[in-house]
Amino acid sequence: MDQAAPLLELRGISKHFGASRALAGVHFSLRRGEIHALCGENGAGKSTLMKIIDGIHQPDGGDIVLDGEKVVIAGPAHAMRLGIGLVHQEIALCGDATVAENIFMGEVSASRRAWMDYAGLNDRAARVLARLAQDIPPDRRVDELPLSSQQLVEIAKALTLDCKVLILDEPTAALTEVESAALFRVLHDLKAQGIGIIYISHRMAEIFAHCDRATVLRDGRDVHCGDIDQLSPDALVRAMVGRDLGHYYPPKCPALAGGRAAEILLEVDGLDDGACVHGISFALRRGEVLGIAGLMGAGRTELAEAVCGLRRAVRGSVRLNGRKLSIRSYGDALQHGIAYLSEDRKAAGVFLELSVAQNISAMTPRRVSSRWGLLKASAERQLAQELGRRLNLKSDGVACEAASLSGGNQQKVAIAKLLATNPAVLLMDEPTRGVDVGAKSEIHHILRDLAGQGVGVVVISSELPEIIGLCDRALVIREGRLAGEVASEDMTEEGLLRLASGLAVEEMQ
Repeated sequence: MDQAAPLLELRGISKHFGASRALAGVHFSLRRGEIHALCGENGAGKSTLMKIIDGIHQPDGGDIVLDGEKVVIAGPAHAMRLGIGLVHQEIALCGDATVAENIFMGEVSASRRAWMDYAGLNDRAARVLARLAQDIPPDRRVDELPLSSQQLVEIAKALTLDCKVLILDEPTAALTEVESAALFRVLHDLKAQGIGIIYISHRMAEIFAHCDRATVLRDGRDVHCGDIDQLSPDALVRAMVGRDLGHYYPPKCPALAGGRAAEILLEVDGLDDGACVHGISFALRRGEVLGIAGLMGAGRTELAEAVCGLRRAVRGSVRLNGRKLSIRSYGDALQHGIAYLSEDRKAAGVFLELSVAQNISAMTPRRVSSRWGLLKASAERQLAQELGRRLNLKSDGVACEAASLSGGNQQKVAIAKLLATNPAVLLMDEPTRGVDVGAKSEIHHILRDLAGQGVGVVVISSELPEIIGLCDRALVIREGRLAGEVASEDMTEEGLLRLASGLAVEEMQ
């Protein structure tokens, strides 16, 4: 076999869904022993192309060539037999089964025996997880695990498939820096074994640090393919969005540099939930974008939930404009002007089966109802259109279902839903997770514009470049406690990571 020949080749792949064109004559090739980035905005056709490679969709035209032979991939099971493994962005595990059962689900399902060697199964699962530097208990139910651990189980499951081709769709979106580093060590080991890896990510740093080549899709067409070392981040972004984004991060407010602005909007004093949040105090200034950084599981989300009543605080106080608040529920927080965006967009951010207009008005029914409590469809539509224009929402109208929108536009709907409450403070948990580079930049500018209008914005993010580029100040949380505060001009990835991991404390001792 010609070792120089592509391991996988897609020739002129086309796909339509009704009148909508998803792919138009896409060409793509994957070599043995390479990590190949597939880039593009949400809706560019990446997921459709991967589903065609995995046999979930059948192409309308074009050919798939694997190991030099044309193949027709009948479905995911056939793809697995051909040596193709796909790790979806959306976790698809069986929640009431154990970690080991999920990792070896195909084997467990195919077994005709009346008994299973669960001890052996658990031992094999532990060895696979050890490759990812994880000690997740193999006999634990998956629905008892945090999101990051579930993602690692998905990846571990793929590692057992003995793949020629491994496709990873946003695999680090829910992982910590340490977990991501372990994953990349495994990927480079697989690369050294000659496995071809297709890597989909919106994180530029990962692409430039670990990938060999990049193919860019835009509007269902392949518009660029080349070696990473011949490409700059700006050039890659321009290829993805078809335009120059200019300032990816909006300019910060000079008056807030170093946190010197005097007017305090929100004060949190000694907040403690008795479990995950331990005596945290901080202040948020009017018009400020305040970042909250820390490793996954450090207590960042729990802190935001405790501030807005989604988690019961046993000690501490919250003041808004100098007035102490009584917050017993999220409804109380909304009435006081504190709104929270969940990190899990699909579970708690938007109602996918409802229209854009219904989503946006969901938390403010009085704004779109008559004095007798009857819904006024015209008022609901007008509110949605007004906020849609403000956020540059791209949709087929406010009557369309939220499920039909791209990830970035779903996130804008979730933000619009909060803005409909006229908040004084916005707590944004991973506001750009899983959205493309163009939508990320738009959301950054939206948050800065809101801050410019006097709203206090808190951004929780696992992406340190986002904290550094967007925020006026950053708090670092470690093990449920405040590990440090860093001014804008002093922020570096290394400095934030040292505080988050405790290294800065160890060096001082």
